[in-house]
Amino acid sequence: MYTLAVSESVRIASAVLAQLHAAALAHPDQECCGLLAARDGVITTLLPAANVLASATAYEIAPRELFALFRRIRAARIEFAGIYHSHLASDNAPSPRDIECAFYPEAAYFILSPRADAPAPIRAFSIRAGRVAELEIVAV
Repeated sequence: MYTLAVSESVRIASAVLAQLHAAALAHPDQECCGLLAARDGVITTLLPAANVLASATAYEIAPRELFALFRRIRAARIEFAGIYHSHLASDNAPSPRDIECAFYPEAAYFILSPRADAPAPIRAFSIRAGRVAELEIVAV
């Protein structure tokens, strides 16, 4: 399948980590999703999106909304840095579908768990050409 080895790190503002956690908890019946943007190498902005699948096991951002989010990122002069979504009942590691749909190789893929027993409620991954590596999350 794939190996999970911490190979790199991703820097993220503590406030954005708190927003990610809140987003996972706010959507108990469907996966939440959205984009993340950075300034000076630190993820500073969370841009929530609607899950058009309204599914508990999958997510998709409508093309029109995705385009609008990228326009907001460019207008704010920040950099696209990642995508986030939640896994409601399963481990918050990339699923085969997550790996197949990882179209942004330079992005960090954050997967959230709203479960109280999750050992790591927020995890980040690099997904490139089907290869997955867990990223160390560094809160700043």
